Amino acid sequence: MLRINANITIDDAELEETFIRAGGPGGQNVNKLNTAVQLRFDARQTASLPEDVKQRLKRLAGSRMSSEGVLTITAREHRSQQRNREEARQRLVELIRRAATRPRRRRKTKPSAGAVQRRLDAKRRQSERKRQRRSANEL
Repeated sequence: MLRINANITIDDAELEETFIRAGGPGGQNVNKLNTAVQLRFDARQTASLPEDVKQRLKRLAGSRMSSEGVLTITAREHRSQQRNREEARQRLVELIRRAATRPRRRRKTKPSAGAVQRRLDAKRRQSERKRQRRSANEL
């Protein structure tokens, strides 16, 4: 059971893990053992996630999520299968936590009268500075 937050938990049966060979350094360990982990989670079919979280997860996951809604996370950083498993699960938890937080609504604001005045004064000074640089032939 993966605990995402107080309201969201994902059952282990919803996660599919496959172990593949990891490239890179590691000698015989890399050549003989399947240490890399591919974690698959069907976000579209799960009942564990609310619909708004699913939508944000799809946007956050990007290319890691297939068109069928299956999220794939690959972990191959560590030499041991167990640590790669934990890493993949942790990445899934973090991604869903980020999707579970609602984005704040943007409040429209106006610049203060002083800020507008300062901007206009700066524009006037810059314009005057450039006007003074012109030669008499350009005028």
